[in-house]
Amino acid sequence: MKISYDPTVDAAYIRLKEGKFHVTTHRLTEDVAVNYAPDGSIVGIEVLDASRYVLKHRRPQVELENLQPV
Repeated sequence: MKISYDPTVDAAYIRLKEGKFHVTTHRLTEDVAVNYAPDGSIVGIEVLDASRYVLKHRRPQVELENLQPV
């Protein structure tokens, strides 16, 4: 997983799968979109106006819970 942030457009992208995919995008809200691979798996999640949703604090904390090696 890779999380990137572009301050010039205030957008965050959470990439769940590596590689190049032809994706289908489904908008959940005006600011949140999910990209799906052809097999239906989630490739990534885009968050526009990210400073409002994700980056409310200067140093956001990420907690990972219950992760098992695959």
